[in-house]
Amino acid sequence: MDEQQGVLRGLRILMWVVIGVGVPVYLVWLVRVGYLTGQELPRGDVARWAPPVLLPPVAVLFCMMAGWTWWLSVVARTRSPLREKWIVASLVFVVVSSVFCGVASVDDPSVSVGLLSTAVTGFGMIGLFFIPAATSRQLPDVIRRRSSTDPDGAAPQ
Repeated sequence: MDEQQGVLRGLRILMWVVIGVGVPVYLVWLVRVGYLTGQELPRGDVARWAPPVLLPPVAVLFCMMAGWTWWLSVVARTRSPLREKWIVASLVFVVVSSVFCGVASVDDPSVSVGLLSTAVTGFGMIGLFFIPAATSRQLPDVIRRRSSTDPDGAAPQ
């Protein structure tokens, strides 16, 4: 039982490190690249403020929404809602918008800029996605339940 508590504590610490590092870096990065991308639009165009103002809250909303629906299905032992087209579409929208703003924000786009944009986006989205699980009081029960069954889902004999 002590080993399981250690694994649970390690998992929770890992999740909070990803959340604590990835989410702030991602959100600050989104504001910065959104601002730089918006500055490419003509002066006086209201849309030039849309990327830095709208993209961070949209990313938080869509990633947290997907994380909550996934976590609630794990706790309730129901089918994963991540197969729903609208959830996948919202996450794809965040990825495409984030990576696009990252690439469009520089004067000389390159593969390395695209890879960096993808890495920051992925790390931040994973952090946002795991906030519901990391904050849940049911995490120990879910881990115990999952570890007490074999990979096929059957209880050990």
